[in-house]
Amino acid sequence: MVPVRRAGGGPPGRAVAALCCWVLFLVVLLPLLVLRSSDARFGAALVVQGVVVVHTGGALARVLTDARARVIAFGFWLFSYVWLGLAPLAMLATDAYPRGFAVDTRTAFLTTVLVETGLLAYSAGSALASWRAGRAATVLGPVLARRLSPGRVLLLCGAALLLAAVLVPGQGGLSAFFLSRQAAGEAARAGSSGPADRALGAWVLSVPAFWALVALVHVPRFRAGDRVLRGLRWLLLPLLIALNVVVNNPISRPRFWAGTVLLTLLFGASWLRGARAFRVAAAGVAAVVLVVFPYSDYFRYDEREPVRVVSLAEQFTSNGDYDAFQQIATGVDRVRTHGFTPSAALGPPLFFVPRTAWPGKPDDAGILLARHAGYRFENLSAPLWIESYMWAGFPAVVAVFGLVGAVGRRIDDVRHRLRRRPGTLAALLVPAFGCYQLVLLRGSLMAIVGPLALLVCVPLLITRRSRRRPAVPSSAPESAGAPVATARRRGVRPLPTGGVPG
Repeated sequence: MVPVRRAGGGPPGRAVAALCCWVLFLVVLLPLLVLRSSDARFGAALVVQGVVVVHTGGALARVLTDARARVIAFGFWLFSYVWLGLAPLAMLATDAYPRGFAVDTRTAFLTTVLVETGLLAYSAGSALASWRAGRAATVLGPVLARRLSPGRVLLLCGAALLLAAVLVPGQGGLSAFFLSRQAAGEAARAGSSGPADRALGAWVLSVPAFWALVALVHVPRFRAGDRVLRGLRWLLLPLLIALNVVVNNPISRPRFWAGTVLLTLLFGASWLRGARAFRVAAAGVAAVVLVVFPYSDYFRYDEREPVRVVSLAEQFTSNGDYDAFQQIATGVDRVRTHGFTPSAALGPPLFFVPRTAWPGKPDDAGILLARHAGYRFENLSAPLWIESYMWAGFPAVVAVFGLVGAVGRRIDDVRHRLRRRPGTLAALLVPAFGCYQLVLLRGSLMAIVGPLALLVCVPLLITRRSRRRPAVPSSAPESAGAPVATARRRGVRPLPTGGVPG
């Protein structure tokens, strides 16, 4: 008899062994390492936080051993495990937090329950979507099956270069894009433009340049009539690489955005669409987030201190980058004082409405939390958990995360069915959204919904409807090694190594 193999994976026994190893590492070894380096103070909140660590670590282990490449699920569970699993475990065990505002044990307990409620709703929404997977092909399939239009891609490349030629000199020239974020902010404040104008100018430069490079890499090659397109590729590719080095470098741009650019190029490569390669790359990204990310703000300030390697527990309790749990606790305390604000839910979808036309427009949630805590620095995060809780309490959290889980699972499923079609919207947008999801979850929504809209709209504009019907899920299991020659029959072949012309 022929041994049964999983679609895209190895024998079931090997998959179970890999899952057990990851669970042991994420659920047992790393949490013990965090607790061992601190004088643990046990309480009800710490017990619930242990449940959060088990939930997030187990879910992340499942994604890292799945037979499918699930980019959206990976982004969600990686953020949840590090920022809302391990980091709060260290904070609650030591009663030490990266920012000054401290809460009582009751608020800390309610915060852990709030986080776990959102995680349970996400898992339930994802499970429900997997049971009704056929709906994904009919709703999201035609959108994600849109194909790149070579003419529109070339127009975007020209527009990105033109925007750079016009806007870069006005923002201080090339040298201004290699200043630290502190120096760049001080120089911008000394100018005549306001913060909103400066942020808009930066995103108008960054996003089109990013998508022009990604689209140029992924646009399909045709056997006939490709000589002009291929020549333009060779001409534009080095220019766009240089442009992205300038406007999307990790020195002057936020690390989350620079990481989104790099990871989209990585996970969008054709050789990483398979499950095995994705698992290796995802494990590497998880290791980088745990080990390298805490020290990646080296270029953020002008006065740079020597890098000092500290334990995970000390990093989580002293680095403001891990303030997500503390910000949620601050929001819980604020709701106890000021109550819920359902009207604030209108702010993110109507972000484009100016305050002159809408005097009662809701304030940014991160700013509200900073003011409640008494911080002088107001540019802080507001995780999706606390934003939805501030709208209408636990029912809003359940509704929001149930929807996020269902949509995320369906996007992953559709991308899996389209994985062998080069130049689709799924090949571009899903890796980008999966990586930018860390910014979305960290919040605040008012601060990121504008760049998110630009991130989604640009690839929609450079793609067109596919003439082929979107892939429909089959009840029969996939045949290992079955040839898929549809693209070749249509005279289209993907570029090697993720689409780089060669």
